[in-house]
Amino acid sequence: MAANGELYSPLVSDALVILGAAGAVIPIFARFRITPVIGFILVGLLVGPTGLGRLVPSHPWLYHFTISDPEGLDLFAEFGIILLLFSIGLELSFGRLWQMRRQVFGLGSLELLGIGAAITAVLALVGHSLGGALALGLALTLSSTALVLKITSTATPVGRAALAMLLFEDIALVPIIFLLGAIGPNAESGFGAIAGTIALGIAVVAALLIGGRFMLPPLFAQAARTKSPELFLAASLLVVILASLATAAAGLSPIVGALIAGLLIAETEYHVEVEHITEPFKGLALGVFLITVGMSIDFAVVAQNLVAILVATVGVIALKALVTGLLLRVMGARRGTAMETGILMSSPSETTLIVLTAATAAQLITPATEQFWQIVTALGLTITPLLALFGRSMGRQLDGALPATSLPDEQEPRAIIVGFGRVGRLVADMLKAHDKPYVAVDSDTDLVTEGKHQGYVVTFGDAARGSALDRLGANNATAVILTMDEPVSTQRLVRKLRGEYPDLPIIVRARDTTHAAELYRAGASQAVPETLESSLQLSEAVLVDLGVPMGPVIASIHEKRDELRIKLMEEGGLTEKPSLRSSSLRERPA
Repeated sequence: MAANGELYSPLVSDALVILGAAGAVIPIFARFRITPVIGFILVGLLVGPTGLGRLVPSHPWLYHFTISDPEGLDLFAEFGIILLLFSIGLELSFGRLWQMRRQVFGLGSLELLGIGAAITAVLALVGHSLGGALALGLALTLSSTALVLKITSTATPVGRAALAMLLFEDIALVPIIFLLGAIGPNAESGFGAIAGTIALGIAVVAALLIGGRFMLPPLFAQAARTKSPELFLAASLLVVILASLATAAAGLSPIVGALIAGLLIAETEYHVEVEHITEPFKGLALGVFLITVGMSIDFAVVAQNLVAILVATVGVIALKALVTGLLLRVMGARRGTAMETGILMSSPSETTLIVLTAATAAQLITPATEQFWQIVTALGLTITPLLALFGRSMGRQLDGALPATSLPDEQEPRAIIVGFGRVGRLVADMLKAHDKPYVAVDSDTDLVTEGKHQGYVVTFGDAARGSALDRLGANNATAVILTMDEPVSTQRLVRKLRGEYPDLPIIVRARDTTHAAELYRAGASQAVPETLESSLQLSEAVLVDLGVPMGPVIASIHEKRDELRIKLMEEGGLTEKPSLRSSSLRERPA
């Protein structure tokens, strides 16, 4: 035991505090349907060196409930942001990014330049030097990728606009840092260094894009064949880390490499499974980042400059919201979308802290000025979820009853086929023959690869684990068809889907009549026993060969099928007719 009553090393003690915070914050805030973002920042305030950490010398037992090495968490916090950008890349794909090029380089550049110029002008008028005002203007212009994309969905107009601006800001981060170094009073590197770094960065990015297209599919195919989630996770993290290290070595931000890694994997059939399997790590690492944000707030400095901090925070938020909203209106966005996006993007960013550090190193601002704006940034990050709720409410009032963030996904509602073996492929053929959109998912990489080569819409994923079906759009699906020959996992998946989506039509392949009754009991809309269908097909063939006309044969087969199905439902404890439980593959209302 150490002198201060330390039972564990600082690293172990800090890890226990973080895990305990995650175990308490996430369920408590989820219970009240509040984003855990605020909870993690408040935990950072409480357990940081300016919170309970101040009392450790006089109360050594508090050591076990505080963070003893805030700087040691920086690496984990950065890893959380890297995984967040990686997940953004998984959602995008190169096709979608190309479609967004006008928004990224048009809206994104206008937003950065417009807000940066406005904040720079205001700060210069209140007494800052031109170089200091420019540094602060560029820093405060940046918005939080980590929080904004956690709050909104990139499938909505608000999310797409925010994503475009955030992507440009992330791309511009490195040139901004180099610019501050070049204009500093003791600058050693000029614009030649910037051009050299950009050229090297372009070469590294091109190498990643070319190499990734050839190397990633066989890598993930091999990992998928092992049926080992651990190996699949290791391959995913390896790709992210190597891409991030490559761009960092070239002088770019590691988040650029993470984004590229996500984009490359998004082009493969494994992106759904990769996104699912890395989700827990992203959430925990992002929580660590938010804790470090809370720890950066010094209560003593806040108390001494409370009025100035509040005025600065409100001023930055109001100015950013106004400029962003006006730009979106000029580019044709609806009033509600412009209002909500402007407010959502109005708080400073985690990257603001990076630019502030670079500005201080370049001697453009003093350490005291840096600390003041760090507190403003931390306060802005803390209230970002509240700003999002306020913006959503304002957008709803401007656009009427339908909030901008609840608009349906652009993706057309489609059927989801789980399992792409013999049965799943036949179902896909019939849906395609009748022009019904679908997507199939299977955990067998060979089936997926073969299906894609033959023109089927199929992706890799393990539907039995996690939220793979959610990511494929189960909330908007016309139906989910389960074709796997695994009775136990099928029944478990039916129960899970029925609990999450009460109105979703679920059509299931059953092994026999007993299994079908169990599936109805679990919540299936239709359960089709293979033994029953083979008996009916055999009866149909016999009747036709005996000379019975095809019309009456088909009618009697359908009648017998409905009769047996109702009997199976009754055995499963259900009384309503199948036609009332399932909308089959009819289009669901938007």
